[in-house]
Amino acid sequence: MDQRCIFAGFGGQGVISMGTLVAYAGMVEGKQVTFFPSYGIAMRGGMANCTVVVSNNEIGSPIVHDPNVVVAMNEMSFDYFQPLVAPGGLLFVNSSLVNNTVSRPDIRGVYVNATGIALEKGDGRMANMVMLGGVLKITRMVSREAVEKAMDKIFSAKLHEKNLDVMKLGFEEAK
Repeated sequence: MDQRCIFAGFGGQGVISMGTLVAYAGMVEGKQVTFFPSYGIAMRGGMANCTVVVSNNEIGSPIVHDPNVVVAMNEMSFDYFQPLVAPGGLLFVNSSLVNNTVSRPDIRGVYVNATGIALEKGDGRMANMVMLGGVLKITRMVSREAVEKAMDKIFSAKLHEKNLDVMKLGFEEAK
């Protein structure tokens, strides 16, 4: 298993947190991982993305030119990263904020109403956790249990339970 991922959106959407959780969860499961964040000129509101590689084998570089998993939390990220997805790869789309559909026949689009579900639960900032649930369901790159353990390292107990709840909703939403 070799998952080369890019999580992308604008600053404040929690794309770095998503990547961090996946990387920690991979470590919990004894997998090889790399995590490489990238921020635009302004962290909140500017472009933010991170590259995460999760593998059963040694990883040569944290830089990914041909991701097989891309998460696009906004329109700009969708437009920028769609051409980079490797043939046969997955493009996860926050359908609440992205109006376009995947135009390439050689990749699969997975649409998750991440922001909409988070807003229904009372906090739009949890859209990243909704999306993460969908990513976990489709890719199986790490288990939900490993992500829960990783949350213990990153989130306060108060945020932990809320994030788990919306992550489960994203898991149910993704098809």
